[in-house]
Amino acid sequence: MRVFTVADVLDAETCTWVRGSMDSGAHVPAEILRETIDVERDARRAIEVDVPDEVIARVESCLDACRDDVARFYGLSLHGREGAGFLRYASGGFYGPHVDRAKVPSWPDAARRAITVVLFLNSSCEAEARGDFSGGRLRLFPSGVGAEAVEIIPRRGTLVAFPASMAHEVTPVSGGARDAVVDWYY
Repeated sequence: MRVFTVADVLDAETCTWVRGSMDSGAHVPAEILRETIDVERDARRAIEVDVPDEVIARVESCLDACRDDVARFYGLSLHGREGAGFLRYASGGFYGPHVDRAKVPSWPDAARRAITVVLFLNSSCEAEARGDFSGGRLRLFPSGVGAEAVEIIPRRGTLVAFPASMAHEVTPVSGGARDAVVDWYY
């Protein structure tokens, strides 16, 4: 299974600026999309962070600039995005196996999701000797949960894109905090 990745979508200075904005933004527990939208700490422990409009605009312009490359890679016609979400996984944070594309009354646009996009704002200690956190890998299951997984070690500024119908998870963060942006191309 080929997975779209591109390094340095955001430079180190911009990642630091975005993370600083996250430090001062309002934090709420991240929810899970099912028949209803709920916080389920047994399935997901993460924080969704509000950031200023200028931060959203800067990040979303980068996501828009990558859309055509992602579309070519997967042989799709992609139009629009759902909207960037800013997530922090503190030590102990995780997101169990799930898919992002679903037909649910609680969020009708979830059925439009074609490609999931993850943009890492900091690095795992496994990716860089001076990484910001440990654990927190992005694990993809191209053939379904329980089958062989593809593991992505987070690296600051790197964008990863994969089919929104593919099962995936965030492994537990064992130290520090993992910051990322998520969005979905339609």
